[in-house]
Order: sequence, then structure tokens, then C-alpha cells
Amino acid sequence: MKNIVLVGFMGTGKSVVGKRLAKELKMRFISTDDIIEDMEKRPIAEIFAKSGEPYFRKVEKEVISQAADSENVVIAAGGGAVLDEENIAILKKKGIVVCLNAAPEAVYERTKKHKHRPLLNVDDPVSKIKELMDKRAPYYAKADYQINTSGMSVPEVVKEIIKITNA
Repeated sequence: MKNIVLVGFMGTGKSVVGKRLAKELKMRFISTDDIIEDMEKRPIAEIFAKSGEPYFRKVEKEVISQAADSENVVIAAGGGAVLDEENIAILKKKGIVVCLNAAPEAVYERTKKHKHRPLLNVDDPVSKIKELMDKRAPYYAKADYQINTSGMSVPEVVKEIIKITNA
């Protein structure tokens, strides 16, 4: 079976859905963000603050390339991973790419308690979410499938992914 890669904006359910999906399909779960934090021995917010986004994206690209070489895995890629054309190409070559979407308000509700979201530490997070989603929409559109997770439970999203990917 091909790998299943979950992309999408933060708070759309990539990690929680990915873990459940991997368990259901008896696959291994890989979170590129978790790998980066383990490698760097610091949270992503700190990487952004102290080393900058370009540094983070460079490390992310290396991690995505390694993760894509794995077999029988569900990969949750970081929210901005799709901004690099090579990342999408690598992930599509080795797997089925599913983009999880959600309304900006749903993303805010899911992420507002998490202070580790560096891109949301602004005065008007919902506007920032909308702005980033609009900017990233053309990149997310390159996924093989799209699922709007707003109003869906984790088991419902997992079931939908299994259905559309024939997993």
C-alpha cells in the first residue's frame, strides 16, 4: 500500500487524524513537526523565533525527504510544508496526498489554547488564519484529495480517507 500523506493548515486535524488512521490501517505514524522538534531539541516556536522561518523550512525539507522514503506510513506534514514545490513532488511520488481543510473559525477554535503556534501570535488570529489560508490555497490544491474537516469527528475523517484512498 502507498503511504498516505496528510497536508493542510494547522488545526485541520493532521496529527490527530493521522495517528488514528495509522492505527486503523496498521501503519506507522510520522509527524514531520515532531521529528524536527526531536532533532533540534527545541519547539518549533523557538526555532521560528531564534533561527527564523527559512532555517525551519530547510530542516523541514530534509525531514520530508527522509519521511517520504519510509514505507507503510501515514505522514502528517507541517502546515507550511506545501509551500515548497519539491516537498509536494516528493510526497506525491511516494504516497497519496490528502489535504485536510477547515473553516478559519474552526481552525481558530481548535488552536487558540496552543501558545506554540508561532504564526498565530498576533492581535487578530482569525484574520491571520484567513490570510495564510488564502496564500496557501494554490499549494494545498495540488493534493490528490481534499477533505473539509469542519464539523467532522476524527473517526468520520478517518473513514473518509480510507474510502477515497481505497486503503
